[in-house]
Amino acid sequence: MVLSVSRRSGMALFSRSDAYSHQVRLAIAEKGIEADIIQLTASGIPEELAEVSPDAAVPTLVDRELVLYEPAVILEYLDERFPHPPLLPADPVSRARLRLSLVRFGKELYGRMDSILAGNGKAVMAGRKALSEDLQVLDPVFRHKAFFMSDEFTLADCMLAPLLWRLPQMKIELPSTAKALAGYANRLFKRPSFRFSLTEAEKELRS
Repeated sequence: MVLSVSRRSGMALFSRSDAYSHQVRLAIAEKGIEADIIQLTASGIPEELAEVSPDAAVPTLVDRELVLYEPAVILEYLDERFPHPPLLPADPVSRARLRLSLVRFGKELYGRMDSILAGNGKAVMAGRKALSEDLQVLDPVFRHKAFFMSDEFTLADCMLAPLLWRLPQMKIELPSTAKALAGYANRLFKRPSFRFSLTEAEKELRS
């Protein structure tokens, strides 16, 4: 008999080897949260996921009776549910600014990534050029801070790290002028939590 997800004693995350699921896995690893990571394959939708999510949205987080679908919502829930280490700034102004950045990353950077990975021909070439330019604009942000607008790792870094890891998959190479951004990416990739968050398929993206 399949155990209903909603009756699990602990937390469960339905995940794929995509950047959206990777964000959540990274936050879970960063906080040291005990969770069952149910990694989906192309063979179909598990009965457990269909039970709690009619649209089979991924990532989906189940914490007892609570079911969450949107990556940004999941990330903020995890930060509130497990407050240490905090992944949002302590003061309201800094939190609001960071949340605006998260919205922008989702619409712009992830929007371009989705277009590149799903498109073809001229649309892909245009997407690569636009995403590369967007990332170059971010370079000055990392010249004086170890992480995105912060000396500490935050949810913004949970969003940026999976995207930066996938640049080779999108055939994007950072220019030599983006040294600060390249250094930031290397710092992220060396974090134990980041290495732990990688699936076997994601490791192969840079093998």
